[in-house]
Formats: sequence, C-alpha cells, structure tokens
Amino acid sequence: MKFDIEYIEKLAKVLADNSLTEISLEDSEQAITLRKEAIIAPAALSAVPTPTPAQSPVSAPAKESEVKKGTPITSPMVGTFYKSPSPDASPFVEVGQTISKGDVVCIVEAMKLMNEIESEVSGKITEICVSDGQPVEFGQVLMYVE
Repeated sequence: MKFDIEYIEKLAKVLADNSLTEISLEDSEQAITLRKEAIIAPAALSAVPTPTPAQSPVSAPAKESEVKKGTPITSPMVGTFYKSPSPDASPFVEVGQTISKGDVVCIVEAMKLMNEIESEVSGKITEICVSDGQPVEFGQVLMYVE
C-alpha cells in the first residue's frame, strides 16, 4: 500500500468528519498517523487561569482513586472495544480474574482490523471501564489491573 497525497487527504477528511482525534495505519513497509490537536484547550487555559489551582485538588484525589483501582490498561488506538473474540464466545477477562503479562484482555477494532490488546502487567482485573461494542479513544482506560 502506498500512501499518496490524495489518500492522506481522504484520511484527514474522515478524521474531521467523524470527530476523531487520531488515525493510524501501518503495513509491512510504512506507517502513517494523523492526529488532530485540540486548539480550544490551550486558549481556555490561558483565558481562565484562576480555576487551574482549584482543579488541582480535585485532580489529585482522582489520581489517588486510580491508584487504588490498580494499573490502567489503555487503548493504543481509536476503535471499537470488544470483550470477546466473537459475539457468542466467552469474554477474554472478567472482573476478579487473575491475568499474566502478555495475556490478551480484549480486542479493539480499527479500520476493520481486529487488534488483540495484551496486558503489560500481571495481576487481578479490578474494573472493566467500557462496554462491549463501545467506541474508545486513544489512551482511554479500558480496565484496571491490581
């Protein structure tokens, strides 16, 4: 597959039309990532400097609660979350299940490709944060492992 300018422009249109933040494609020879940066966020932060200190204490407890939940497993791409290899199959993992590093914990479908997501840690699944078939963003927490 050769990425030409017209193809990249079509991908950029898909990115804009579908409110996506990132599209990544890769084949055996090359890879491309298109990422849309949020322009509104920096303007909002500079326009409203006062709430930033007020939000810091709120953010700190949120991080502490994440630590209590365990290590997050996040989505490496934008796509659709699936908890099992097929609709009639049992889920890869369930809350309370013990997993090992390298175990497949879910699938994220992106561009008609089923990407198996492997755990980078060993432990017990404490929470699954998304529903089967739900769209996920790059970096979104899928589940926690303690």
